[in-house]
Amino acid sequence: MNKIVLIVLCLIFSVTASCDNDSSSVDKKKNVENKVVWKMASSFPGSLNIIGEGALNFVERIDQVSNGFITIKFFEPGALVPALEVFDPVSTGAIDAAWSTPGFWAGKIPAAQFFTAIPFGPSPGELLGWYYYGGGKDLWEEIYHKHNVHPVQCLMISPEASGWFKKEIHSLEDLKGLKMRFFGLGAIVMGKLGVSTQLLAPGDIYPALELGTIDALEFSMPIIDKDFGFYQIAKHYYFPGWHQPFSTNELLINLDRWNALSSSQKAQIETTCTESVVKSLAMSETRQPEALEFYESVGVTLHRWPDEILEKYKEAWDQVVEEKASENEDFARVWNSLSAYRDKYKVWKSLGYVD
Repeated sequence: MNKIVLIVLCLIFSVTASCDNDSSSVDKKKNVENKVVWKMASSFPGSLNIIGEGALNFVERIDQVSNGFITIKFFEPGALVPALEVFDPVSTGAIDAAWSTPGFWAGKIPAAQFFTAIPFGPSPGELLGWYYYGGGKDLWEEIYHKHNVHPVQCLMISPEASGWFKKEIHSLEDLKGLKMRFFGLGAIVMGKLGVSTQLLAPGDIYPALELGTIDALEFSMPIIDKDFGFYQIAKHYYFPGWHQPFSTNELLINLDRWNALSSSQKAQIETTCTESVVKSLAMSETRQPEALEFYESVGVTLHRWPDEILEKYKEAWDQVVEEKASENEDFARVWNSLSAYRDKYKVWKSLGYVD
């Protein structure tokens, strides 16, 4: 009898072990199938202060947060596609993802520019309020989904400077006829004031300034501009960044790839990007004083635009936004949404904050 019981127990153990092994194999197979390995093209070099640095930090962090189940490989500008041409390959699925900024797609999606920077626009806190709770995020995703791309806000930086010039600017007359690298909606404003603007990839700006292809430029904030050495050629640096009181960057993801993710994986990417927004803004606020001290030590003159010139910039911006809204439905929808939020917010802003 004992032998029979022993045989039965052995058989039960064998079957159970076999089932456990089969279950383990299924789990392992499932895990392998769910592992994400993506290539991410970039519009910015990984060595670039905060913006490129943020891309490398994101890649490392998402690997940690996902416990190795989301692996994203960063590719320098030009390694997969040119810096200003990452959108279409993400749209078609030729590449999985890209690290860029919405303002680069102004020719394709005029409304995208609102999700990089807004001339005379909100502070970061007000912007994030509109983005998360005022409809901004939903609008952005809806617009990009038409192009089979899913956007995730993944970086934010402080106000930018508004220009490097070889000569001091005394009046708006001094701007007329200048050839200037300028970005986003601010470039249209400068065009209204007689400046000939063009958009250049980050790595192309210094050579253009050195060769005289452009006379002046705006690119970013002090610590980032320092990396490019513009101060070696242009010695007059102007503030404030009326055209970009904040700037945000995006993680572009092919929509089919995004939809294939589990809800947990989507949350991991969004959460990691939200962390990146907070840390990049903190980094950019912290690093500016050091850069300004450096500029003064090498003979750069720091200027603040007179109020009368800022007023002219604002007048030109009001014309630009009205014209663009009349030309493009999505542009108008985003602008109206943001304006409605700001109108409601301004009572709180006037009461809650010290001027």
